[in-house]
Amino acid sequence: MKHISLKVTVPLCSFRRGTAREFLETERIPPPSTVYGFLLSLMGEWDRYRYSGTKIAIVIVRKPEISRILRTVWRFKDTKKGPGIGNNKTLDYQEVLSGLEFGVWIQQGELAQRVFSTLSKKGIGTERSGGLSLGESRDLVDQVDLNPEWTWETGYWLEKDSAGKICLPVWTDHVGAKGTKTQQFTLKEKPIRCPEEDAPQWIAMSPQE
Repeated sequence: MKHISLKVTVPLCSFRRGTAREFLETERIPPPSTVYGFLLSLMGEWDRYRYSGTKIAIVIVRKPEISRILRTVWRFKDTKKGPGIGNNKTLDYQEVLSGLEFGVWIQQGELAQRVFSTLSKKGIGTERSGGLSLGESRDLVDQVDLNPEWTWETGYWLEKDSAGKICLPVWTDHVGAKGTKTQQFTLKEKPIRCPEEDAPQWIAMSPQE
């Protein structure tokens, strides 16, 4: 199995920045850890360590629009009152992205083979639960295309860059922040085609440095 690529369309999504508090800012592009989680969900895989070390590459096909919404969120300030009652709720502003389209390349190997099998067989034999989302359950994926034609397009590639201004998680610790691994990136506009083997677009999905 060679490298494979997917084109993913998400109507509405948000990737909350780790430093965001009252104003819930979103990253402008899906973090690698989120994309990796999406791939696991697509296959119905619960063990995220199973494909640790696999490399993926992410390109933004169409930049999404950014909107700001006002929402009510629950918090726990008064233990004598129930969730969402009185001062156990507050208002927060949140950024959301609409119309996100991105591509993801998966390095040849077991993960690429399984994703290819899942999509080419239209999910036959795949056991999964819930809707397919990019991050939170509300961020439902609209369409996934397997190995589409890219030759006529250019996009914005996420490239590893120690001096880059974009810091994104490549592995997330869901219990605490100690095990979360981040990297610095930059966005570069280039033709959409499979990156060379040593290209900076390839990102290793691993909790190790």
